[in-house]
Amino acid sequence: MSEFSHWNEEGRPKMVDISAKNETKRSAIARCYVQFSSELYDAIEQQQLKKGDPVQVAQIAGIMAAKRTHDLIPMCHPIAIQGVDFTFQYEKVESGYQLIIDACVSCKGNTGVEMEALTAVSAAALTFYDMCKAVDKAIVIKETKLLSKTGGKNGDYTIA
Repeated sequence: MSEFSHWNEEGRPKMVDISAKNETKRSAIARCYVQFSSELYDAIEQQQLKKGDPVQVAQIAGIMAAKRTHDLIPMCHPIAIQGVDFTFQYEKVESGYQLIIDACVSCKGNTGVEMEALTAVSAAALTFYDMCKAVDKAIVIKETKLLSKTGGKNGDYTIA
């Protein structure tokens, strides 16, 4: 079992020791798509949701989730995140609308922030659902993916 990085010599899970890795500036951008009805879009645009603006609450939830990723994903290291920002874009699609949620997470450290960015958009999407479910229970949280990452020994990555 020792050939696996997250397993010890006895075949049990372990957290990888990153103390010898170089500290570099690191960032990651993740995206999530949320599809919903035209009725919900109209309610959001007309500020008729009883719970308030779902995007503002989703952004706060996403920031909080990025900071707490290590509490959710067992082998993630606690990271001193130095920046989290979001963009939200509504887009008309064939069956209604979709919300495109992007999160950019950055830090200076010795491990990457990909999981933090992915967790941020996931929590934002779930919060959007929670804020809007009274109007549209058929909301679909769709594809979630890493768009890019920078820093670290493996270098930069951008989705093709």
